[in-house]
Amino acid sequence: MKDFTSKIHAFGKALMMPISVIAAAGIFLGVAAAMQNPAITGDAFASMQTPQIIISFIRKVAGALFANLPVFFAVASAIGLAKAEKPTAAFAAVIGFIAMHVGISATLAAKGITSQTTTPEALQQAGMDQTTAMMTSAEYIDMLGIFTFNMSVLGGVIAGLLTVMLHNRFYTQQLPTAISFFGGRRFVPIVTVVVLPLVGVLLALIWPTIGAGIAWVGEFIGKSGQYGAFLLGTCERLLIPTGLHHILNETVRFTPIGGIATVDNQTIVGALNIFNASLTHPGTIPDDIVRGATRFLAQGKIPVMMFGLPAAALAIYHTARPEHKQRVKALVLAGALTSFTTGITEPLEFCFIFVSPVLYILHALLTGLSFMLMSMLHLMIGNVQGGAIDLVVFGILGGAKTHWWWTLALGVIYAPLYYYGFKWVIRRMNVETPGREVEEQETAPQAFSVDDRTKVIISGLGGENNIEEVDCCFTRLRVRVKDMKEVVDQTLMSTGANGVNRVSDHDVQVIYGPQVEKIANEVKVALGVA
Repeated sequence: MKDFTSKIHAFGKALMMPISVIAAAGIFLGVAAAMQNPAITGDAFASMQTPQIIISFIRKVAGALFANLPVFFAVASAIGLAKAEKPTAAFAAVIGFIAMHVGISATLAAKGITSQTTTPEALQQAGMDQTTAMMTSAEYIDMLGIFTFNMSVLGGVIAGLLTVMLHNRFYTQQLPTAISFFGGRRFVPIVTVVVLPLVGVLLALIWPTIGAGIAWVGEFIGKSGQYGAFLLGTCERLLIPTGLHHILNETVRFTPIGGIATVDNQTIVGALNIFNASLTHPGTIPDDIVRGATRFLAQGKIPVMMFGLPAAALAIYHTARPEHKQRVKALVLAGALTSFTTGITEPLEFCFIFVSPVLYILHALLTGLSFMLMSMLHLMIGNVQGGAIDLVVFGILGGAKTHWWWTLALGVIYAPLYYYGFKWVIRRMNVETPGREVEEQETAPQAFSVDDRTKVIISGLGGENNIEEVDCCFTRLRVRVKDMKEVVDQTLMSTGANGVNRVSDHDVQVIYGPQVEKIANEVKVALGVA
């Protein structure tokens, strides 16, 4: 069970690789869409040829990234779960993705299902009504020139997971001397080409049933309206300590659970895909459908990330003991600024979610309520983070139809609600938030040079011989260790960490915030694995 949990965390971490690229591309896309909107930039700028050509080029690049998301997720899944030889796993994942869809395409062709027979016109000629024909046609897509089922990101994940299973089993495979050249890592792509087409054949037979099940779940959540948004917002925050919130997010962002739309006779599935398609194809998706998708995206986070959590940080500072306020001020100020501008919240959340279940649940419920209220007020702000950047780029620059001002109105309510709510709970229940520890231990961040800090981190993780793997996500240093007993929380906290989370017998996460990428690289260099 512990090994399974470890694999789940590795998978969640792998998903962050394509998401980080998509988030940045989404911001460029949002700015480009705003600059091509005459209501924002004026008719004179909109008619200037050279700037508009450049902006259109940016939109095409971003659109190409979104169109090939399944491939990116296949590669990321393989890299994240490969035991070794990760480049080989990534290469094999691309081969596996193509081979799987070739298997699907061949099976569909054997049934007489082709791109010509599944156009809305052909289906109507076969006796379907217009609506049914459109929905049936949308079940198929040309992916990398291959006619296949429209499996979106889920297809990429399936191909990536199956490929990495083959990789981990065969990357050390030895063959007889006469054909030994094809052994080891070279054997992985070979066995992938053999197995994944057969998987594609099987998927072609069972996917209609799977697709119907996913569509039913999506329809259920869609009919739940604001309550579905409340459940997502609440559950996402509750999953923060486990790191599994990434998986929940990707489910609504890239599967039919997050919504379904049609653009140029092709189906777009997932909340984030729909929102990005509305930017790359202005006017092709009705605003009501886009609003239905964005209820799962950044708009529900903005009142919490920009107003609620910074107010909670102020409450933590004001309730700290006088002799510790200077230390706490530096800690919460950095976390509050990060949350406000970027929507990255873990540095603040880990100040209280482990020491107070009441504050933890209160925060989760208020986040869910924010998602629900933003949906009820018909906002239309997408992307993934929920900080000031998303508000400006996708809200204010998006124009009046986004109803962005309601995020500020709710934020004005959320700031005192979080401040007085947190302050009351901390004092009433004597919560040991930073600066209120009963026995103050030597865990305060110390002034280390870069080299010294890296040495202390490695020491806190049990030394070089105890560290098997080092990686990171947006805010966490993710380390796989041989013996968890060798990990010393106090040592790690002294390096400026906001928290230490043991997620399995061999996996530990050290929360550093946005600077974690730099810290991870320094540790890798010191270990000689960069």
